[in-house]
Amino acid sequence: MNVRAFYLDIAEWALDEPERWGPWAAPSPISEGDCGTKKMEKEQKSRSDRRTRERLPVLPLLVRVADRRLKEAKARLDAIDAAPLGATVTVLGETYTLPQTSRRADGRPGHVWDTHGKRRSPRAEEKQAFFAWATIEILRHTGIRAEELLELSHHSIIRYTLPTTGEIVPLLQIAPSKTEKERLLLINPELADVLSALVTRVRQSDGRIPAIPTYDIHERTWNPPMPVLYQWPVSGERRPVSGAFLRTALNDTLEASGLLGKDGEPLHFQPHDFRRIFITDAILNGLPPHIAQIIAGHESISTTMGYAAIYPSDAIEAHRAFIARRRQTRPTEEYRTITSQEWDEFLGHWQRRKLALGECGRAYGTDCAHEHACVRCPVLIVGPSDRPRFEEIRDNLRERIAEAEREGWLGEVEGLSVSLAAAEEKITQLFSRQERRDSPVFLGVPSIDQLAADISDTEESSI
Repeated sequence: MNVRAFYLDIAEWALDEPERWGPWAAPSPISEGDCGTKKMEKEQKSRSDRRTRERLPVLPLLVRVADRRLKEAKARLDAIDAAPLGATVTVLGETYTLPQTSRRADGRPGHVWDTHGKRRSPRAEEKQAFFAWATIEILRHTGIRAEELLELSHHSIIRYTLPTTGEIVPLLQIAPSKTEKERLLLINPELADVLSALVTRVRQSDGRIPAIPTYDIHERTWNPPMPVLYQWPVSGERRPVSGAFLRTALNDTLEASGLLGKDGEPLHFQPHDFRRIFITDAILNGLPPHIAQIIAGHESISTTMGYAAIYPSDAIEAHRAFIARRRQTRPTEEYRTITSQEWDEFLGHWQRRKLALGECGRAYGTDCAHEHACVRCPVLIVGPSDRPRFEEIRDNLRERIAEAEREGWLGEVEGLSVSLAAAEEKITQLFSRQERRDSPVFLGVPSIDQLAADISDTEESSI
């Protein structure tokens, strides 16, 4: 661009002062086509689609590895904290030697040595495993940006009460970031468990989350103190978790998973890859593109469709043409303010989505894309009370598959196997969710000041 601009400037100067600049005027060796960005944009889109197609199928494995690493790190830390100083502890097939003394205020060791003589920090490993697990879960369930992730606070979790039934719906409020737009996302049960674990971890013994200032690297300004969820204590001071630490934790989880790309090299994830995967998976499962645009917080639907790796270009153009034709042919009455009856109909949709196997999570006003095959449907929301029914369906499918194999019905075996895999996946989700809920929650030990304040309040109330 600079070289072409230089030649064009000389040519323009030669027109004004031919006696001075005329001998130096020459055609530019760089044509206008060489400066075009369409080719570069297509190559960038191709690379982005290839990254999404490689990472979308392996995301469930990455989730399982992150959950396993967190459980193992917690088991090591609990075993080491329970052992006295100078002792030898064996946990998960590994042996660790504790130091004779500790400089920590709680008297627990800050580091240990494994059987190879390597110095290990069980607290740092547990901290890294926890934030890697929380980051992967939040990004894959919401598709928010990395900047928005670090700005999540306790105030971001809000409740909305349906006016008809009084049911409380949890929502996640995303603060304005890139497009300066604030948006609300529905919190599903799995995301609620992750946010609850984050709140429990950063909450102090008095039940409050410290408000700390954070630095916006894009705006280059300090944000006012907020009870952000991504914070930790450092030398007695609360500090925000950095984006570099989260990338390191994510890379360590990927290294532990052993995932490889098509070229045989280790697979790398960036936080923005989860955003592309979230949008691609949502559109693949039937979510309208304009709804995905609102959820992602994009200014234009073109940006949203650029994230969708599996959406062909002809479908994009057909959808745009359909929207343009519909806006021209539809009456203007459809763009008016909704009435109270229409609003009640919208709220009634959420009351009528209860099914025999759980609750239907498809968008309002959309038909069932799976012909009511709820076992296979990815938008089916199941609860603990639905587990016996799914176990019964799973056992029945196994018997039918065995019968089909005996009779030689290969087509029936293929169809039933898909249903069996979907049923087993939902049962596994229920078990993992129940396991997280049944795990103990550390409430902290009350301090002497709190006990004294409680005693004084009790004495004053008795008087």
